[in-house]
Amino acid sequence: MIKIKPADKPLRGTIKVPPDKSISHRAIIFSALFNSAVEVFNCLDAADVRSTIGCMQALGADIQRDGDSLLVKGNALRQSATPLDAGNSGTTARLLTGLLAAQPFQSTIIGDASLSKRPMARVINPLKKMGADISARDDNFLPINIKPAKLHGIDYCLPVPSAQLKSALLFAALFADGKTTIAEPIPARDHTELMLAAFNANITRAGNSITLDPSAKLSAPDKIFVPADFSSAAFFIVLAAIIPDSLLTIEDVGVNPTRTGLLDVLRAMGANITLSNLRTQAGEPRADLTVAYAPLHAAELTADIIPRLIDEIPILAVAAAFAEGTSRFRDLAELRVKESDRLAAIVEQFNRIAPGAFRAEGDTLFIQGQCPTRFADCHSLGDHRIAMALTVFATAAHGAAIENQACVDISFPNFFDYFC
Repeated sequence: MIKIKPADKPLRGTIKVPPDKSISHRAIIFSALFNSAVEVFNCLDAADVRSTIGCMQALGADIQRDGDSLLVKGNALRQSATPLDAGNSGTTARLLTGLLAAQPFQSTIIGDASLSKRPMARVINPLKKMGADISARDDNFLPINIKPAKLHGIDYCLPVPSAQLKSALLFAALFADGKTTIAEPIPARDHTELMLAAFNANITRAGNSITLDPSAKLSAPDKIFVPADFSSAAFFIVLAAIIPDSLLTIEDVGVNPTRTGLLDVLRAMGANITLSNLRTQAGEPRADLTVAYAPLHAAELTADIIPRLIDEIPILAVAAAFAEGTSRFRDLAELRVKESDRLAAIVEQFNRIAPGAFRAEGDTLFIQGQCPTRFADCHSLGDHRIAMALTVFATAAHGAAIENQACVDISFPNFFDYFC
């Protein structure tokens, strides 16, 4: 358990947050496909990424950490002597399912108790359409068993906006016969597409469709630079936005537009957020973010923006709790299949701090702003984003005691150093 005290002064100054988790995963996997060394600068050192490193090492890659960087060198993928343990990382499990579906050896992917409850059929079924030989527990859950198979390209429309599903198919498509075209009704984060382009893949976009032609010969860059993680920065963006007189700058944050829906919503709510020092590396935009306190008003969220802020819904719900009026977040079904049922977790745990402020009807979340708050005993439910959102909520309110706070190691190992 950790006890969080309420803030006794505004947030002032400049901070840095950990490297981007999504980009770190992809940089490691892509680099491990080549026998030339790739240096991944500013690679996240957290539990989820360590799961990806362990899996790629088991598949034959040589990966060495030197401070904040990794040196990754592939030695041709080979069969692992043991099941590949994805830990709690859905990104690791789903991306590797796509990659390994096309390899000439057998693989088994396992995970922890939480990951073993998360749906995998959304990845398995389209891979089977490509010719993959995959089986899973109840056709939907880990462990996943993959046998060698010859894959072919397909045309596929994503049933849900999911970067993990899209990425799994693109990894498989790299080794398939013929082109693969993926249509996404609502664009999801595009880190895989940008990294494929950096590795000289023949990938094109037309409207909401992406086509990968595996005929091009890929080559690895010498260096990949990972920006700070926008999803980690989000907690401090909101904290500065809701604590009066705050003025906070967060340096070198990835501001890929497929990830920054939170900024659009907060600005529409009245937040004062500016970007400076904007630049681009390997197609990924990055900037310094400065947040100044400003009064907020309620927000209305619909399906079109949810993929651009799906990981930020818990912390955005905290912002809405300090806004004037009632906010309504619709189309949140995807929240129910994260590390926890995040929709239920928000209602159950956030109401301990602000009783009666949060309620769900179906997949819609309602938040009554400016309700009275109190010190509360809360539980993270083993979900890193719930733990961090509760911490911000408690800091801006009257404090809290939070059980099972260690789950933040998944993405932000030193998170509580900023609060304790």
